[in-house]
Amino acid sequence: MKKLILLYCILFSSIVFSQDDKTKEKQSKMLDFVSQTGVILKFEDYQLPKVKLSYGIAESKIRKIISGDRQEYFLQISKKGEYDTKVTSIAYEDLLEIIKALSTLEEASQIDASNTDSDYLENKFITDDGFQVGYYFSKNKLVWYMKLERYGSGTTIFLKDYDAIKSAFTEGKNKIESLKQNQ
Repeated sequence: MKKLILLYCILFSSIVFSQDDKTKEKQSKMLDFVSQTGVILKFEDYQLPKVKLSYGIAESKIRKIISGDRQEYFLQISKKGEYDTKVTSIAYEDLLEIIKALSTLEEASQIDASNTDSDYLENKFITDDGFQVGYYFSKNKLVWYMKLERYGSGTTIFLKDYDAIKSAFTEGKNKIESLKQNQ
């Protein structure tokens, strides 16, 4: 009987400790920043032009967050769905990486357009926070997309064209840099 209890204790503790790492989900950079306790948080929003989608539009803005004596800037893109609104918050340093990746993806899309004979081809860039931007070819048609949230349904939006996505990120970067200069 003692052996059975000891076996249960060992099995239970190994299950609990092995799940500990799996249950710790990495938060986004924005959530990490606003999760600080003992400080006053201040939010300021600056509207940007709407992002043209294949069907409808997405809202975009810069959110400035002041936490104590620190401040951070995020490009937020949101799309209203039937039941809720999907939002992504992209940190300034990630925005710079996305803009670089977009240039590479745009060049690759032109090469893929002339070289692929596959039924489906996808090429994308993923940030640490799980935001995705990329394109796919299906039936010889090029479609640019963004995945706003890591999990859930209805998180993918399809852009009108490459210029719509490039413009949204460039305007976001320019606005953040303008706000930083005026500090």
